[in-house]
Amino acid sequence: VQLVESGGSSVQAGGSLRLSCTGSVPYCMAWFRQAPEKERQVVARIDDNGRTMYAVNVKGRFTISKDKANNTLYLQMTSLQPEDTATYYCAASSAGLCGAMSFQSSFYKSWGHGTQVTVS
Repeated sequence: VQLVESGGSSVQAGGSLRLSCTGSVPYCMAWFRQAPEKERQVVARIDDNGRTMYAVNVKGRFTISKDKANNTLYLQMTSLQPEDTATYYCAASSAGLCGAMSFQSSFYKSWGHGTQVTVS
């Protein structure tokens, strides 16, 4: 599976961005982010049946969704804060459901190259 992210940019605090990831598959998929000198952390996950899960620090601000017709995964981000600055990666697993271990990067088999989000 080839995943390609887009949509990253520099925005001011309080702004919004929508990230896209082409190559979506009918499995559990996720958005991760990695800030400089920090570990890669899960941001949001979505089952193939549409169930979503969010990290506590983005819940209510970020929305993950899939457009199955266009094989695209999205991450709508609102009320962005400087601490959201990171490289954002989309990831695809080989499981239909996002199970208990799906918060870990090792759960995912395919990764995009990332898109940079900078909030100032």
